[in-house]
Amino acid sequence: MGEIIRGILIPFAGTCAGAACVFLMKGQMNAILEKLLTGFAAGVMVAASVWSLLIPAMDESQGLGRLAFLPASLGFALGTFFLLVLDGLIPHLHRFSDEPEGVASGAGRYTMMVLAVALHNLPEGMAVGVVYAGSLTAGIPVSGALALAVGIAIQNFPEGAIVALPLAAEGKSRGRAFLSGVLSGAVEPLGAVLTLLLAEHLVPWMPYLLSFAAGAMMYVVVEELIPEMSQGHHSNKATVAFTLGFILMMILDVALG
Repeated sequence: MGEIIRGILIPFAGTCAGAACVFLMKGQMNAILEKLLTGFAAGVMVAASVWSLLIPAMDESQGLGRLAFLPASLGFALGTFFLLVLDGLIPHLHRFSDEPEGVASGAGRYTMMVLAVALHNLPEGMAVGVVYAGSLTAGIPVSGALALAVGIAIQNFPEGAIVALPLAAEGKSRGRAFLSGVLSGAVEPLGAVLTLLLAEHLVPWMPYLLSFAAGAMMYVVVEELIPEMSQGHHSNKATVAFTLGFILMMILDVALG
């Protein structure tokens, strides 16, 4: 169990390390670097959705024969719908946007930017928790769960920096900007721990839960990351970074899984 607890904390550590960049760098992150990191994160999440979540979901449904795709398809659709609902309810503000999303609230720009990234991180925490739960109850290799945790930690590093650095550039103290980056990733271990606590009750639903997490992650990629990496200049560089992130996550999952 100690190995599993350490595993679910790995993605959070990546967010914290990225947020700590606020103590080493001054001003805004370079625009090209930000594009590259966003594209890289998108590539990691897409590959993780396929190799770490959807393929294991279909493997868990082999008893259905040619209909093994059904639980994965339904779970994926439900995960997408779940994030769609949260996106419409939680007040948040995306980078490069002046128009808040979600229900109207009195929350300030600072709070809504943190909520936007927390909403982004929620499915990642769910994914890590579900895969580790599967390692306890459904025979999913622990090494595969570790590969997912490491891959998400790698893409969480730029996310932590992308939250903290702009806040510091806007006049927030470095300590407060760092704390905001950390808090934006705190939802990940909380979601993973909750999933683990329910692990023994989740066995029959594992294919649905794995694909649910994949659908939620893909919603974030398509609704947020791809538009951010594609708008303006340097989108071709972001596309190359996407490819590198996808390849790295694929290698991690196959080599460690």
